[in-house]
Amino acid sequence: MESVRLDKFLWSVRLYKTRPDATDACRLGRVEMGGQPVKAAREVRPGDLITVNSDELTRTIRVVVILDKRVAAKLVPHYIEDLTAPEEYEKARRRREEHALNLAVTPPLRPTKRDRRHIDAFLDAFEAEAAAEEKQKK
Repeated sequence: MESVRLDKFLWSVRLYKTRPDATDACRLGRVEMGGQPVKAAREVRPGDLITVNSDELTRTIRVVVILDKRVAAKLVPHYIEDLTAPEEYEKARRRREEHALNLAVTPPLRPTKRDRRHIDAFLDAFEAEAAAEEKQKK
């Protein structure tokens, strides 16, 4: 096998979860070869440099061996050489931590079912107390 489609290769080496995801990334200009956005049908050959931009991380890989079937995650290093700078991974890790902190601090927009039960119990107790006070006044 001398070459394979770019989207199929990206899916095979587990850079994308599904092949349509890889195709969409190419269509949206998130995958580059030689600094130029490429189409999903572009042929990949050993030695090609591929840059994949995602929301969190910009990965740069070099194709070592061509494959067209998805492989186990343990075997991926046999097929690609990861040239991504360590700073990129650190930046992505910090973004994930910040995102997790933001989710922890941001209150939910609606009460959960459990919260709703607590609110109802509180209001029922409040109404019962108000009714008891009303009876005592009479």
